[in-house]
Amino acid sequence: MHDSFDALDTFEVAGREYRLYRLDALEHLYDIERLPYAMKILLENLLRCEDGVTVRREDIDALCRWDPDYDPTVQIAFTPARVVLQDFTGVPAVVDLAAMRDAMRELGGDPELINPQEPVDLVIDHSVMVDHYGSREALDLNTRIEFERNAERYKFLRWGQKAFANFRVVPPGTGIVHQVNLEYLASVVTARETEGEPPLVYPDTLVGTDSHTTMINGLGVLGWGVGGIEAEAAMLGQPVTMLLPQVVGFRLEGRLSEGATATDLVLTVTQMLRRHGVVGKFVEFFGDGLDELPLADRATIANMAPEYGATCGIFPIDAETLRYLEQTGRSEEQRALVEAYARRQGLWRESGARVAEYSDILELDLSQVVPSLAGPRRPQDRVPLADSKRSFLAALRQERGQGDAAAVLHNGGEAFELDGEQHMLRDGDVVIAAITSCTNTSNPAVMLAAGLVAQKAVALGLKTRPWVKTSLAPGSQVVTAYLERSGLLEPLAALGFNLVGYGCTTCIGNSGPLRAPIGEAIRKGSLVVGSVLSGNRNFEGRIHPDVRLNYLASPPLVVAFALAGTLAFDPYVDPIGRDGQGRDVYLKDLWPRQQEVQALMARCIDSEMYRSRYAEVFTGPEFWRQLPLPDGKTYDWPESSYIRHPPYFEGMGKQPQPLQPIAAARCLVKVGDSITTDHISPAGSIKPDSPAGVYLQEQGVEPGDFNSYGSRRGNHEVMMRGTFANVRLRNELAPGTEGSWTTHYPSGERLSIFDAAMRYRDEQVPLVVLAGEEYGTGSSRDWAAKGTRLLGVGAVIARSFERIHRSNLVGFGVLPLQFLDGESAESLGLSGEESFDLGTLDDQPDELEVTVTAPDGGKTAFRVKVRIDTPVEWDYYRHGGILHYVLRQLASGTAAVDE
Repeated sequence: MHDSFDALDTFEVAGREYRLYRLDALEHLYDIERLPYAMKILLENLLRCEDGVTVRREDIDALCRWDPDYDPTVQIAFTPARVVLQDFTGVPAVVDLAAMRDAMRELGGDPELINPQEPVDLVIDHSVMVDHYGSREALDLNTRIEFERNAERYKFLRWGQKAFANFRVVPPGTGIVHQVNLEYLASVVTARETEGEPPLVYPDTLVGTDSHTTMINGLGVLGWGVGGIEAEAAMLGQPVTMLLPQVVGFRLEGRLSEGATATDLVLTVTQMLRRHGVVGKFVEFFGDGLDELPLADRATIANMAPEYGATCGIFPIDAETLRYLEQTGRSEEQRALVEAYARRQGLWRESGARVAEYSDILELDLSQVVPSLAGPRRPQDRVPLADSKRSFLAALRQERGQGDAAAVLHNGGEAFELDGEQHMLRDGDVVIAAITSCTNTSNPAVMLAAGLVAQKAVALGLKTRPWVKTSLAPGSQVVTAYLERSGLLEPLAALGFNLVGYGCTTCIGNSGPLRAPIGEAIRKGSLVVGSVLSGNRNFEGRIHPDVRLNYLASPPLVVAFALAGTLAFDPYVDPIGRDGQGRDVYLKDLWPRQQEVQALMARCIDSEMYRSRYAEVFTGPEFWRQLPLPDGKTYDWPESSYIRHPPYFEGMGKQPQPLQPIAAARCLVKVGDSITTDHISPAGSIKPDSPAGVYLQEQGVEPGDFNSYGSRRGNHEVMMRGTFANVRLRNELAPGTEGSWTTHYPSGERLSIFDAAMRYRDEQVPLVVLAGEEYGTGSSRDWAAKGTRLLGVGAVIARSFERIHRSNLVGFGVLPLQFLDGESAESLGLSGEESFDLGTLDDQPDELEVTVTAPDGGKTAFRVKVRIDTPVEWDYYRHGGILHYVLRQLASGTAAVDE
C-alpha cells in the first residue's frame, strides 16, 4: 500500500499500542477541520486504502479540496469495513455467489476465489409472517410456520454459512438486521489484528442490502444501503465507486416538547428533507440540540434516510454514543478505544465547536415538533395528528373519485359476523395496527410509551375494536425483556398486541391474512380500509393487498388507533372509547408524560439485559440447530421451488461482447411519478391467479404454501413473473386496470406483463420502460433490476431515478436514461405505442438520441441523459453487469480484464 502523506502512525490506549492513519498529517496542506464528519471518514478510508491504482494521491487531494457548493464530479473508491445482509436480499446474494462459483469453474478458474474478502453478517429477519395474532401462542405458531415454509431457504443458508469464509448468519427469531447491527454488531471503530504489528484502528463502515442500513448512522457509523449485486461485489473485494457527494447540514436546536416522540421528529425531518431535495446527497446532523437527543432517537432519524432520499443521515460520535455503547453491553476497552480514536482524529463532537462547511443548511427547533402521522401512501407525506381526520377524508374522496366522504362514512358499510357477533365494517376502519419495524422498536422511549398507553387503557376497561388485526413484532429480544420487566407486556397483550415474532413483519408486507369475514366484507363492499403501523414504508400495495390507506405512526399512536378502530377519528376532539362506567375516554387520558417514560427506562433497562440476550446470538432456536449442514464448496442445486440456479452466466465468455444498439424496441410499461421498487418487484403476498401463482401451482405448490415474493427471491422463475406485479400498479398501456397488465403492440392484445414480455422475447423485440420522477423510490431491491432485465427490458427512460435503483439497473446491464430538464413522456407526446431506436453507446456519451416511430410511420427524435455516472459503471455495463465484471476479473487474475 502507498502512504503518500506519511499518515500511518501509532497511538496508545490503556497501555496498548495501536496503528492509525492520521488525518492531521494533512493539516499542513489542507484545512481538514472544515470537512463534515462524514467526509473525514471517507478521507481516512482513502488514506488507508491508497494503492496508486484504485485510490491515488490525486483522489485524496480532491477530497481535501472538496467544494460544498459544486455538483459532484470527482469519483472515489470507498472500501467498507464490512457488509450486512437480510435474508430477502441475502438469499439471492448467496444464490449469486453459488452460481458464480459454478461459472468460475466453467471459465477454468478456482471456485473458491468466489469468497467474501470482508466480514459479512446475514440476519434472518424478513421471513416471519403474522399468520397468528392476539394470543399467547402466536409467537410459537408463527415461528413453526416460518420454519416449515422456509426450510429450503434456511438449509441453503446453512450451506453458505459453512462453504464461505468471513460469513456469519444470525438465525431467525433474534431480531431485525438494523437493530441487531445497532445493539450488537457495530463497533464504531474497528481494530484489525495483524501478525507482528500493533492492531490497525479505523472507523467501522459498511454497506448493506437493505436501504435502512442507514440506521447505523445514528451511532456515528458511515454506511448505507446498496443493491444485492453491489454488496456481492463489495464482499468480493471490489470498492464501491461513488462521486464525492454534496453534504447537507441539518442543525437541531432545543428539545422535544411534552407529547412529541422521536417518531414525530423523524416524520418532520423526512418531510423537510424530501421537500428540500437530498437525493444522492449525504445529510449530517449537528447543533446543540444533539445534547438533548438520545441515541435511540438519532437512530430513528438515521433509519429513514431512504425516505427523505439521502444516501445517509449521519450523526457524529460524542458522549451520548459512549453512553449507548455502555448501555448495550459493549466492553470498557472498546468504549475507551472509540473515544480515544474519535478524539485523536477530530471525529468527536463537542458543543460550541466549529461548524463544518456544508452544501446547504436546514434548521429545526425540536420544540416545534408536533404529534404526527404520515400517509396514506408515502412516508414523506406528514400529517399533523390534529389534521389526521381531515387528511383521511381527503384521501377517501380521492379513492372514491367524488362525493362527500363524511356522508359515505355514515351511510356506507358492510355487515359481517365475527366469533358469533354482528359488526359493521366501514370506509376508514383500521383493520391492521402493527407495532413493528426497526425504525421504532429500537427506541425504548416509544415502546414503553406504547405500553403505558395500553396499561392505562386496560385499567379503564377499554378494548381494541374486533376488526383490528393487532401485532407486536420487536426488532430484538431486548425489547421483550424490558417490556416484561416494566410490567407492560401484559397490558399490551390484553389489547391484542401479543408478541408475534422478531422481524420486519407488517412493514415489509408480511402482515399475513386478515380474518376471512373481514376480508370478504372489504371486497364485497369495495371498502377503503386502513392500517396504522410504526414502520418506515407505507407504499401502495405493500402492507396488504386489501388495505388502501396506510399510515406510519409512533407505537403509542398505533395502540390508540387500534382502540379507536377508525381513521375517521380526531384524537384531539373525539373520545377514543368508554370506560367501565360508560364515560368518554380521550387520548389525553391515556397519553404518558415524558417523565413517566424516562423513569421506566432508568428502572427497567440495563447493560446486562443486552449482554445476556446477545450472548448466543449465532446459536439460534432448536428449529435452526436441527437443520442439516450440507457439505461442499459448490452447491448441488437440489430440486426446489425456492432456490434455483439462475441463468445470468449462461454462455458467458472470458471477454464481453461489443455493445449492441437497442433498435425497434417496444414499451412494456409506462408509468407516472413515484414508482417504487415495491411497484416493480413486490415483496408481499402472491395471488393464485397471478403469473407467479400459476407457475407455483404448476410446480405442485398449493396457494397456502406460496409464502411471499420476498421469500421466493432465490427462484428467478417466480421473480420474473412477479416483476411489475404489484396489485396497485397502474400501467398507462393498460388504462382502467390495476396490477400486472399491459398491451402488446402491434397486436393490441391485453396480456399480463410477463406474458407480453415473453411474446416480445419470442419475437426478438427488445423492450423499454417509460417513467416519471423518482423512479425506483424505496427499498434497495436488486430484484427490481434483475427482474426488469430478465423480462427483456434494455433501457428505462425516466424523468429522474432514486439513487440505489439507478445503480442497480446499471449493475444488471439495464441502461438508465433520463429525460432532459422540462421534458417527459407526456410533453413529448409519447403514448407507449411507438417503437424506439437508441443511438450508439460506443463512445460512452453523456447524452443519447432516441428516435421514435409512431404507429402511422411518422418519426420524431429527442435526446436523453445517459445516467451511467462513473467510468467504473461503464465497465460494469459493458460487461453485462457488475457480477459479470467481477467474475471475469477474478477468472483472469488481472487488475482489469480488458486493460
